[in-house]
Amino acid sequence: MFTFLQRFSVTLFGFLNFIILIRSLSKSEMGVWAFFLVVTTLFETAKSNLLKNAHIKFVGNNNREKTAIASSSLLLNSAISLLFILFLFFLSGQLSSWLGAGPELVKMLRWYIPGIVFFILFSHFEAVSQSHLDFKSVFAGYFSRQILFFILISVHALLKVPFTLVLVVIYQSISVAFGTLVIYLFSKKHLLYVFNPSVKWIKELLGFGGYIFGIAITSNMFANLDQIMIGKFTSSRPMVANYNAATRISTLVDIPSYSAAEILLPKVSQVDLKQGYYQVTYMYERMVAILLSFTTPIALFIFCFPKLVISLIAGSQYVDAYFILQMYMLSALVKPIQNQAANIFLYIGKARLCFFLNLLFLAVNTGLNYLCFIEFGAYGAAIGNVIGCVLGTIVWYSILQKSIDVKYVNIGRYIIETYKTIYAKAILLKKLSQAKISR
Repeated sequence: MFTFLQRFSVTLFGFLNFIILIRSLSKSEMGVWAFFLVVTTLFETAKSNLLKNAHIKFVGNNNREKTAIASSSLLLNSAISLLFILFLFFLSGQLSSWLGAGPELVKMLRWYIPGIVFFILFSHFEAVSQSHLDFKSVFAGYFSRQILFFILISVHALLKVPFTLVLVVIYQSISVAFGTLVIYLFSKKHLLYVFNPSVKWIKELLGFGGYIFGIAITSNMFANLDQIMIGKFTSSRPMVANYNAATRISTLVDIPSYSAAEILLPKVSQVDLKQGYYQVTYMYERMVAILLSFTTPIALFIFCFPKLVISLIAGSQYVDAYFILQMYMLSALVKPIQNQAANIFLYIGKARLCFFLNLLFLAVNTGLNYLCFIEFGAYGAAIGNVIGCVLGTIVWYSILQKSIDVKYVNIGRYIIETYKTIYAKAILLKKLSQAKISR
């Protein structure tokens, strides 16, 4: 419940913030904001995947050495963040020039450095909490971080003060600092205030997390490849803004999938694989079935009424992004299969295979996006994205089927069971409400 609430609140407030900003910034400014989010999200997600997943796995299997594991994780966390800060100081200009984003992006990235510093502690407290299966603390941290940012930009918009991109970034840093304080207050019961990193655990964390770090990088590049290519080859910030608007709307469909990953991750790490993969297979089939039960109807509705959805959310000036949104919804129909397959591979000792598959399909998708861009113009990147996603899902599933004997039939059966359960609950609630009315 707390994991779903966390993901839902992050997406909901991110969505509300997006609605405020997209109506307060020009299309060109929204294009630069999209690039800022691509860069910072790539860093935050990659670092989180490098350390958090390894932290959770090793604490679950070595509870007696949890202080050494946590200390080693924090040391690596700080070192990686320092390297990123140095990158922003010395190379953000070249990055901005390569993306065609202009000097504004450089200022934004440098003003976000305080947020990066606070995020070191935020991500550490998140990993500690999740390793203790404490999802309430994680929810509190993310919720407070998101709601403060929402309040700041809402008040700004209500006062009708013109927005600047640098000011929005400053609000981001303030929100991360506040979220760090809140998650600390909730998670301090798990902290032992002992700092004893060891070379052994640094090597273990990097050994397990190294491939996951690569997976996170390639996955995020895959997710944002179309925006990056449009920015690089067209230098059209308004078109980048169109892709970003479609991406933000499609994120709504991905809420259950990301929530499932957060729950599946610590549960699978507790399974004794020496007894076979049958428990992991059941978890995967059941989880994918539940996800498809919820995401498929939403994706089909948005696919059928894209202009209506975009007009309501982003405004009429973004209606020309409707085709991009339709392509994203086609991808959403198969995404749960691939996303959860990747998570399973990590926890059955196939992180290396997962990384190379991600790397392969990043290369394939880059080629497809480029070819479709040449053939169909600016909207071709969206078409290439769909083709790459479908091909990737077929390959991921085929390998997973050979690895842990996953069956389509079981997933289909669980989907039917899920709908039956929902229907039965709905009937029960209806009868209970009728009984209360009659009383």
